Amino acid sequence: MKKKEDKTNVMRILEQKGVSYEMRTYPHGDEAVDGVEVARLLGQDPEQVYKTLVARGASGQFYVFDIPVSAELDLKKAAKAVGEKSVAMLHVKELLPLTGYVRGGCSPIGMKKPFFTTFQEDAQLYDTIAVSAGKIGVQVIVSPMALLELTDGQFADVIKC
Repeated sequence: MKKKEDKTNVMRILEQKGVSYEMRTYPHGDEAVDGVEVARLLGQDPEQVYKTLVARGASGQFYVFDIPVSAELDLKKAAKAVGEKSVAMLHVKELLPLTGYVRGGCSPIGMKKPFFTTFQEDAQLYDTIAVSAGKIGVQVIVSPMALLELTDGQFADVIKC
């Protein structure tokens, strides 16, 4: 049994919603670890390990994009997917006050406020994907369909080819 303090808010939310998950940890320092390295440390395919990015639309609204760690967000595709003229990546110093998460530990689950979330459409091809559990060094492996439901999100093609 995990000690209570070992659980992140992400894990508490998953449990509260009855979503099964597997927690995995990886060694790290204080800084964010490159996502492809995280996948390697977890022994997972980088196509199934997702990073959570936050962007601001031309309207001023905030959006969350979850994409494979080896991929790059296509800002034009991302804007189209959320119905904005354009989107720009959030500056790292804005991340913690807005979401409650630090760079490298940002999760689509449990942000301070819910933001419209888009998962790269390829996520649907897998039974499970890994996302941050809300802090550097901890991931949760969970069904992409459960994540979609939890975030009231959508699937769309938002990465560079």
